Amino acid sequence: MRKTPAIAAGAMVFVTWAWVAPLALAQGQSMPRLEFDAAVQQALTKNPTVASAATNITRAEALLQQARVVMRPSASVGVTSSTRDKAVGFNGQISQPRSQATFAGTVGMTVLAPARWAAMTQARDQIDVARSQTDEVRQQVAVAAAQTYLAVFGQKRQVEILTRSLDNARAHLKYAQDRLAAGAGTRLNELRASQSVSSDEARLENAWLSLRRTQEALGVILAVDGPVDVGAEPALVVSDVPETSAGSGADEWMRARPDIRRQSAQIEAARRVVGDSRKDWFPTGTLAFDPQYVTPKGLFQPSRTWRLTLSFTQPLFDGGQRTASRLLRQVALDALTLELTAAQIDARAEVRVAQVSAESAQRALAAATRAAEQANEVLRITTVVFEVGATTNIEVIDAQRTARDAETVAVLAEDAWRQARLDLLVALGRFPR
Repeated sequence: MRKTPAIAAGAMVFVTWAWVAPLALAQGQSMPRLEFDAAVQQALTKNPTVASAATNITRAEALLQQARVVMRPSASVGVTSSTRDKAVGFNGQISQPRSQATFAGTVGMTVLAPARWAAMTQARDQIDVARSQTDEVRQQVAVAAAQTYLAVFGQKRQVEILTRSLDNARAHLKYAQDRLAAGAGTRLNELRASQSVSSDEARLENAWLSLRRTQEALGVILAVDGPVDVGAEPALVVSDVPETSAGSGADEWMRARPDIRRQSAQIEAARRVVGDSRKDWFPTGTLAFDPQYVTPKGLFQPSRTWRLTLSFTQPLFDGGQRTASRLLRQVALDALTLELTAAQIDARAEVRVAQVSAESAQRALAAATRAAEQANEVLRITTVVFEVGATTNIEVIDAQRTARDAETVAVLAEDAWRQARLDLLVALGRFPR
């Protein structure tokens, strides 16, 4: 709540203003209203971008299932029917029947495959990477929802100020018209007051449009088919800002950042791949059991047979392909390590800048609030002086404009202060909770 002076006919009165209704409500339409935490949670739950990112986890799990195939046996059966032009035999004995059916089966299993077993572990690492990537996308969506929420909240404050300014201008116009009708005013004063009203009406209309656009943008982020209004101002409390100097103990807070967790998971996965490169030179072994049934049997061909095969393969020379593959994996690991180092430096800088910005924004907000209070006091005094005939309405209109501009600056300072606190929470990895 805030008290501001308004000019009435022949007297100074103070009017108490509440929050201005959103544009859709003013037009007789209804729209859902969400508090800050509920809006962020709905964005994380319903935004299609988050759902799309989550499919990467499912894909990585499917790849893990494919890699696990090496640990499991495989079985297959087949039927073959062959017909010759005539039966083959001698001395009245049939060695090869004219028509013959063969039923065969194969059961196989890998008994030694170090490289493929390593691939299964590597696929499991990719699930952790996919989860970290999803967490990073979730944070991006949550930040977008929070920023849009703050934009709607700040735009509503702008509408409040412009509505109050318009009401003051209309009160001043009414006062000028009453004075002109009583023969104490001038047509010039009335035109000046009327011009001020028209200008404020145009500003208010633009502010209403901007408010509606930001409400629609919030609805898009929240996956709502329509505009969404906001509730109370979020707290965005920041406490216990850690030390940001480089060091093992000082970087514990970084583990809360999704981007750092993602890059760390990628490095661990790449390090495992490099370490498993030596397993490419390990031998592989397979075990196979092949039963077979032939009917009718031939003279030299038994009806039932089976074969058990155990084979091992040892790579000896591949022209340097495995060596080149290991080198490429090491290069990829080194690149990821350098990226993590750069990301850690950026993270420390983000925290320091966000902390300085929050402190600066708080000081600017305090100064802007004092300026708005002083401008409103100037408006009150100028109005009183005008009512006693000691000045013209030019000073009153100028004081109204100055008070409106000062309150606008104060609202912008509030927006910057809230945004700075949000940026600090994001830099520390504490948003969303």
